[in-house]
Amino acid sequence: MKNLTALFITFVALNLSAQLTPIKGKSDYNFWISLPADSILKNNPPILIFLHGRSLSGSDLNTVKRYGVIHEIEKGRDIPAIVIAPQVPAGKSWEPKKIMNVLKYVQSQYTTDTNRVYVAGMSLGGYGTLHFAGEYPNTVTAAVALCGGGNPSDGCDLATVPLWIQHGNLDRAVPLSESQKVVNAINACNGGDNLTFTVHKGADHGDLEKVFRTDEMYDWMFKFTNAVDKLVEEKK
Repeated sequence: MKNLTALFITFVALNLSAQLTPIKGKSDYNFWISLPADSILKNNPPILIFLHGRSLSGSDLNTVKRYGVIHEIEKGRDIPAIVIAPQVPAGKSWEPKKIMNVLKYVQSQYTTDTNRVYVAGMSLGGYGTLHFAGEYPNTVTAAVALCGGGNPSDGCDLATVPLWIQHGNLDRAVPLSESQKVVNAINACNGGDNLTFTVHKGADHGDLEKVFRTDEMYDWMFKFTNAVDKLVEEKK
């Protein structure tokens, strides 16, 4: 019986790992893609983009598995979306246009719900998330930015997107003020009707990785649909 249990666990682990496919040389960034179950894939699934932090930068895609959404998928989390996780080269910052090109490539390969495009990122990826949402507010349905920052000049564009910005008050790597500047710019534009800002008391930079391990983040993002529903859903 124990041998059968061990074989079953191994079989499940292999199948979970098999969900992830590396895509190289097809767009500006190499990336991982994870496809949902066929029943979801055949019915215009949403897309979730995961943007990693600086420590996962480079040319080895396996590095992107260390934490975050891809790590959660490998551990068995079932995400009802196409998940794409690009990798930024070492020493570089995320570029919105290049992220968009990855998104467009995936959309050219699969029929997806273009009214449901989500982005989540941490640290450098938190900056990338807000830069991407600020550049393409009509594309991003909802976004979660952890311990990052953004351009205050994007405040009014970001104000149109449901955002959950989170930061630890003991963060020494990226100070809380980096998120606060963007929050202030958004609030100055429309009062922050689409904004949720969470300060994690006693949390340092790395502590926010735990957010990826909660159902709450995914549930929050996926409740939003299209541009018309964004503000309505957030006010409920």
